[in-house]
Amino acid sequence: MKPAPIEVARTAWAGSLPDWVEALALECGRTSQNKVAERLGRSAAMVSQILRNKYPGDLTGFEERFRGVFQAQALECPALGLIPSHECQDWRVKAKVFTAGNPLRTRMFRACAACPRNRSEG
Repeated sequence: MKPAPIEVARTAWAGSLPDWVEALALECGRTSQNKVAERLGRSAAMVSQILRNKYPGDLTGFEERFRGVFQAQALECPALGLIPSHECQDWRVKAKVFTAGNPLRTRMFRACAACPRNRSEG
């Protein structure tokens, strides 16, 4: 019999299980890893790697996304007001490219460029 996701996470993280990874494992146990990944807009492989503490990248973005989707974490956007953290993350990605045809996209391009949450990369 396959171990429950929470047991996999507890074993892999060996006493240093972050609260959001525990919540992720519990959600995977309630539904399925594939359904959780789909709601997050990420791959099931990525969810699996995180549960097993094998993901090689920075987990900050995934944590922010998980908390926005499953824990209703919100933050103050200078342009939109209070929004879920995963929507902020989505806007930051969209705002990397200027699009003049949509007034909201133009507004968000400017707002995200000036926002301290929008880390410049390389």
